[in-house]
Amino acid sequence: MLVLSIDLIRREPEQVKRKLERRGESATPISVVLDLDSRRRVLVTERDTSRSRHKELSRQFGRIRQEKGEVGAPELVEEIRQVSDRIATLESEVTGLEGQLLELMVGLPNLPLDTVPDGQDETQNQVIREAGVIRTFPFTPRPHWELGEELGVIDLERGAKLSGTRFFILRDQAARLERALINWMLDVHTREHGYIEVSPPALVREEVLLGSGDLPKFSENLYRDTDEDLWLIPTAEVPLNGMHKDEILDQALLPISYVANTPCFRREKTAAGRDTRGIKRVHQFEKVEMYKIVEPDAAIEELALLVAHAEGLCERLGLAYRVVELCAGDLGLKSATTYDIEVWAPGCKEWLEVSSCSTCTDFQARRSNIRYRPKNGGRTEYVHTLNGSGLALPRIMIALMETYQREDGTIEIPEEIQPYTGFTSMERTNSSTPLRGTA
Repeated sequence: MLVLSIDLIRREPEQVKRKLERRGESATPISVVLDLDSRRRVLVTERDTSRSRHKELSRQFGRIRQEKGEVGAPELVEEIRQVSDRIATLESEVTGLEGQLLELMVGLPNLPLDTVPDGQDETQNQVIREAGVIRTFPFTPRPHWELGEELGVIDLERGAKLSGTRFFILRDQAARLERALINWMLDVHTREHGYIEVSPPALVREEVLLGSGDLPKFSENLYRDTDEDLWLIPTAEVPLNGMHKDEILDQALLPISYVANTPCFRREKTAAGRDTRGIKRVHQFEKVEMYKIVEPDAAIEELALLVAHAEGLCERLGLAYRVVELCAGDLGLKSATTYDIEVWAPGCKEWLEVSSCSTCTDFQARRSNIRYRPKNGGRTEYVHTLNGSGLALPRIMIALMETYQREDGTIEIPEEIQPYTGFTSMERTNSSTPLRGTA
C-alpha cells in the first residue's frame, strides 16, 4: 500500500513538513520517514547486489559441475551459502523497515492545498457566501425534538429503549418525509446531474477502510463485527472508493460520478448536553453521498460542481444556508480542501452541517491503488477522488421541520418535495398518536 508519495517526501521534505504543520500536525514523522527510507534503500541495494552475486556464483558452480562431473569447489559452495544467509538477513531487515515505514505513513494525513486558508480550528473557518433568507417568526420557534414529540413522529424514548442513547425512531409522517427526501435527492442527482446510482454493502472489509483513510486513525469511532471481521460503514464514500480498489481505469471513463444512499454508523463520543439533544448527532443515520473519480487536472472544477449540486438542493428546499471553507487546522485526515454547507435551524438557533465537499487528491487512490491509463498510452497515473454529502439526514430534516413550523406546531412541506411525501403538512394524525404503555 502506498500512502503519501514517498517521492514527494524525498524531493521536497521541507514543503511536506510545512504543510503538515499548517494542519497542526508534527513534522517529526517526516524526518523519521526519511531516515527509515534511507536505511531501507541502502539495504535494498545491498540485497539486490547480493542476489546478483548469488546468481553469478550459482552459474560458476553449474559450469564446474558440468565440466568435472562432480560437486567439487568447496570454497565456492561455502561462499554461496554465506551469500544466501546474507540475502535472508537483508530481506528480513528490509521487511522490518518497510513495516515501520508503512505503520508511520499510514497515519499521516493528506497535505492541504496552498489555497486552503490558515487556521488552527473551526473558529477560523471562513464563510465564503450565504444564500436564502433566514425566516423570522411571529412566535418563538421551537426545536425539532419538541415539534416531533408533540406531533408523535419522533420517538427518542423508545429509540433509547431499543439501542441506548443517541438512537431514535421516526414514525408516520417523519419516516415518510425521510424516505421522500432520499428519493428526491437521488432523483435530482441521477436525472439532472448525471450521477450513477449505487447500492453498496453497509459492511466492508478492513482493507477497504484502510484504503479510504478511515483506518487506522478512526477505529474507535467505527462499529465492527469481530466474528466476520467486517466493519459497518461510517459513510457510503468508503465502499464507493473501495469498488475500484487495485483497478486501472481507462481515461475515457473519467470522470466517474456515483451517488448512493446508505445507513451510516458512527461511535463518535460527545459529552452530554445541547449537542446531543434530538436527532442532530446520533450513532445511525441516513445519508445520500456523492463520490467522484477524476483526472488530477479536473479535480478543482469537479469539486466546484460537487458543491453546486449540494447547494442546489438546499436552495430548492427554501432553506437559508452558507458555504464555509475549512481552514488547514480543521481539515479531515483525507481532505486536501473542504467546503462545508450549513443550513440554519431556527429552533436550535444554530447552523447545521448537511454537506462536506472535499477533494482528497490522490490520497485515497494511493491507499486503494486506483489508477487510470492515459489515452496516449503513457504510464498509469493515480486518479483523484472527491466526495460530498448530497445531503445528510436527519439534519436536513431538522432544518426543514424548524424552518417550516407553524405556531400551532404543524409543519409545512416545501412544494418541491410534496410529490414525494404525498402530504402538504405534518400534523398529528391517528397513526402518529404515540401509543403509551405501562411498564
